[in-house]
Amino acid sequence: MEYRIEHDSLGEVKVAADKLWGAQTQRSLENFKIGIEKIPMEVIYALVEIKRAAAASNHEVGLLDETVTKGILLAADEVLEGKWDDQFPLSVWQTGSGTQSNMNVNEVLANRGNQLVDGGIHPNDHVNKGQSSNDTFPAAMHIAGVLYIKTNCTRRLSS
Repeated sequence: MEYRIEHDSLGEVKVAADKLWGAQTQRSLENFKIGIEKIPMEVIYALVEIKRAAAASNHEVGLLDETVTKGILLAADEVLEGKWDDQFPLSVWQTGSGTQSNMNVNEVLANRGNQLVDGGIHPNDHVNKGQSSNDTFPAAMHIAGVLYIKTNCTRRLSS
């Protein structure tokens, strides 16, 4: 298997060359080897919707340039189409704030966005700009819950 070297504040980490995630996701995989339960894709998709909206808003107010924004939006659209479901491998058994899942989404969107537009997109500086997992993860859980109810509940209350 081929690897690439990713860097973060803890140093270097090897990541399989065919993966879109980065150092934070890889460290989570290595440090939380417990259970088989993964973060539901509904939560991942909700996080991606949040990142998509944040990128568009940050662009509108001049905090992200056109190329970076385009890369994030295109990558988000691909994820929401289900093209990259296998790039979200993290266990539900992680920190309560969902930091690892938030970073997994940031890394995948940044790396895929860079492949699409060669825009120098950074997971923290661009995709996560102005966000905290203490906000995005609970919001994503709420969004995922609403979408689940909307698409899966056929029983309607009569007035």
